[in-house]
Amino acid sequence: MLRLRARARGGDLMRKLQLDFVRNRPSRRWAGRVLLLAAAAVSLDMGLTYSSMQKSIAASQLRLAKLEPSRKAAPAKVSQEELAAARDTVQRLATPWSKLFGALESAATDQVALLAIEPNPRTGTVTISGDSKDYLAALTYVLNLSRAEELSSVQLVRHEQKPSAVAFAVSAAWGGAKP
Repeated sequence: MLRLRARARGGDLMRKLQLDFVRNRPSRRWAGRVLLLAAAAVSLDMGLTYSSMQKSIAASQLRLAKLEPSRKAAPAKVSQEELAAARDTVQRLATPWSKLFGALESAATDQVALLAIEPNPRTGTVTISGDSKDYLAALTYVLNLSRAEELSSVQLVRHEQKPSAVAFAVSAAWGGAKP
């Protein structure tokens, strides 16, 4: 405890500082008990919540088990359209896209900007649309495409002169067709 005492000595005040580190203060046991009760209440609430959630999960799993069809049931009939769509999807996934994109990247120049790539994996053809700075750049791009090993029958199918560029379309066959 800190005590300040004032004593008068010859007209000036001097304060004496006393520190008492040994003195025991009465402890506040009620604060600890309140905290213990609060922790017990929170623990009880968490336990009850956990128990109710476990019961809810068990009930939901039981309802789900009743809704699942038995494994002995006959498979659902698939329409011809769904079967054709599934085959088309499998064919698209099995298509060697990396070969097509590799051929396009090998023919790329800074004079040509590609606008659209329209592959048809069923027939193994691709139509490439783009813009070039001039007609010579478009022809050079077609020549570069024809040199790519992955492409064959490369043809310039259309070109159109615009004020600042030449729009063109190229058709090519590529190994994307699957039997």
